[in-house]
Amino acid sequence: MNEPVMSLLVLGGARSGKSGYAQALAEASGLTPVFVATAQAFDAEMAERIRLHAESRGCGDGNRRGWRTIEAPFDVAETLAGEAAPTRIVLVDCLTLWLSNLLLRGDDLEAATAGLIAVLSGLAGPAILVSNEVGSGIVPANELGRRFRDAQGRLNQAAAAAVRAVVLVTAGLPLQIKPAPNPTLRF
Repeated sequence: MNEPVMSLLVLGGARSGKSGYAQALAEASGLTPVFVATAQAFDAEMAERIRLHAESRGCGDGNRRGWRTIEAPFDVAETLAGEAAPTRIVLVDCLTLWLSNLLLRGDDLEAATAGLIAVLSGLAGPAILVSNEVGSGIVPANELGRRFRDAQGRLNQAAAAAVRAVVLVTAGLPLQIKPAPNPTLRF
């Protein structure tokens, strides 16, 4: 018997379709969708990205899809713990921006990751976490970039271990990687 997925990590590269996939899953759940936004608009281009993302959820047009948005650029674990409920589905988009916010503020990234993982184990309702897979590209040219890439890899590993399911989205196509779609290999 398949148990319901209470927590899902959706990974992918930039513009892979991961956010759209996660949003579609949340909307299809039949639960009240809550969007936890981690982005901060430091320039006009990012403000436009945020606006378009909100528009894709129906925000700004009378909220026709029922989404409630919570801005949480730093307090993802606390927000997730407070919003998770059996009648709601919480979508956190994305862990990558949350981590970069913490890094630039000088926070302890290991402690923040541990705090998030602790919350994931006791959620009162379903959640979808979106995160970028940043480790498949080139090695960053500076120390801050390498610190971020390494911290993101550790965060993704910890989150993947803590959730019930993981999906990798590439070119708009989802690939379930946890639980493994086929647990036995044949040669």
